[in-house]
Amino acid sequence: MQRFLVHNFGCRASQADGAAIQAGLAAEGLAAVDSYAAADWVVFNTCTVTSNADDDLRQAVRRAQRENPAARIMVTGCYAQRAPEEIAALPGVSMVVGNSHKTRIPELIRPRLVQLKTQSEHSYHGEIHVGDIFAQQDFLAAPVEDASGDRARPNLKIQDGCGNRCSFCIIPSVRGRSRSMPLAQVLDQVRALSADYPEVVLSGINLGRWGRELGFDSGRGTPLRLAGLVRSLLHETPVARLRLSSVEPMDFSTDLLELMASNPRIARHVHAPLQSGSDSVLRRMHRKYRPRHYEDRVRLARQLMPDAAIGADVMTGFPGESAAEFDESYRFIESLPFTYLHVFTYSERPGTPAASHSNQVPIPVRKDRNRRLRELAAAKNLAFRESMVGRTLSAVTLDGGTRALSSNYLQLELSARQQARRIVEAIVMRVTASGLAADLIS
Repeated sequence: MQRFLVHNFGCRASQADGAAIQAGLAAEGLAAVDSYAAADWVVFNTCTVTSNADDDLRQAVRRAQRENPAARIMVTGCYAQRAPEEIAALPGVSMVVGNSHKTRIPELIRPRLVQLKTQSEHSYHGEIHVGDIFAQQDFLAAPVEDASGDRARPNLKIQDGCGNRCSFCIIPSVRGRSRSMPLAQVLDQVRALSADYPEVVLSGINLGRWGRELGFDSGRGTPLRLAGLVRSLLHETPVARLRLSSVEPMDFSTDLLELMASNPRIARHVHAPLQSGSDSVLRRMHRKYRPRHYEDRVRLARQLMPDAAIGADVMTGFPGESAAEFDESYRFIESLPFTYLHVFTYSERPGTPAASHSNQVPIPVRKDRNRRLRELAAAKNLAFRESMVGRTLSAVTLDGGTRALSSNYLQLELSARQQARRIVEAIVMRVTASGLAADLIS
C-alpha cells in the first residue's frame, strides 16, 4: 500500500482544502502517515500570501527530500497556482498542481500508483498541471477536525475565492471567483459535526460573500445570504454553537449582527479586517469602505453585544504609508473597542499593483510600526480581560484538561479538569498572563 503525507500551510481555507485532498487520496487506497520518512508521496498544500510563506515551502521541500530522497513530492495550493515553473524547478519536486486542478489530484496520482509498483525511478519530473483559476467552478473542502490544534472546534470552509481587487492581495488571482458550498451540503456537514463537537467554525476566503455568486441556487426559492444561512443552521441542525471566522466589515449587515446578538448559540465574536484606519491608505489599497463605514459596524456590534470579542487584521508599511497616515491609523484603532488585533507587516507580492509602487516603506519602519500596534493590541486585550473578572462566561472545553475557549474568544484556565468538547459555564476569578483563570459553575 502506498503511503502519503499532506503538509498544509496557511489559512483555515487551506487547511480545509488539505483535509479534502487527504480524504481523496485515502479513497484511492493510500494510507496517511505522519512523517516524511514514512511517505511514498508528500503533498505540500501551499500558501503565498507573504514572501515568508513562499520561503516556508522551499525549506519544507528541502527537508522532505533530505529525510526521504525516494518520496514523490507534489506541490499544490496558492503558491503552485502563482508560480508553477518556479516550484517545478526545485530539486525533488515531481508534480506541481495549481488550485485550478486541485480537485483532480486523486486522478492525477492514480496512474502513478500502478506505474510505481514496477518502477523504482521517477518517470516524471516537475510535471505541471495549472490552468485558468477563473474558470474553476468546483468547490473543494472537507471539515478540519482539529481547528487551532485543540481538536474541539472543527473548521468548515463554506466559501472560496474572492471578487475583491485589493491592490496588495494576490489571493483572487490564485483562488479565483467567489464560490459557495451548496446549502444542503452545509446543513449536512454541520449536522454530522454536531454529533461529535459542540462548536463549529464557519470559514471562507471571503465568508460574507457566501451565496452571492451569479446563478447560485440555495434551493429555497429566494436568495439566501450569510445571515439566512446561519438562521437555517440554527433551525435545522442541533449545533450547540456556531462561530463565524473573518467577515468583511460591510458584510456584517445589521441583520447579521442583530441575529448574533439575539441567539446564544452564535459565538459573541466579530472579526472584521480593517487593514488601515487611514482613509487615504484604504483608497490606495482599493478597499471598499472608508473608516467611518468601518467604525459604524464596530460600534453597532459593541452596542448590540457589550461583551463580544471584536478583532481586526491590520497591515503596517503599505507602500506610501507616511508617518502622518500611520498616526491617523493608530489613533483610529486606538479609539475603537477592539479586544485583539492580528497585525501584519506588508509583504510585496509579485503581480499585485502595490508591489510596483515606487514608494516602498523601509523594512525597519514597517517593523517599528508593527511593534507599536502589537503593543496597543496587547493593552486592549488586557483591558478586555480585566473587565471580565467576576463575570460568568460560556466556554467550550478543549483538550480533556483545564483549557477552554469562551464564546467571546478568551482563553480560560479552569480550576478542575474537564472532559473535552463540552460547553460549560465558568466564573472568571482573575487575569493570567495570556487569558483568564475561572471556576467551573456547570
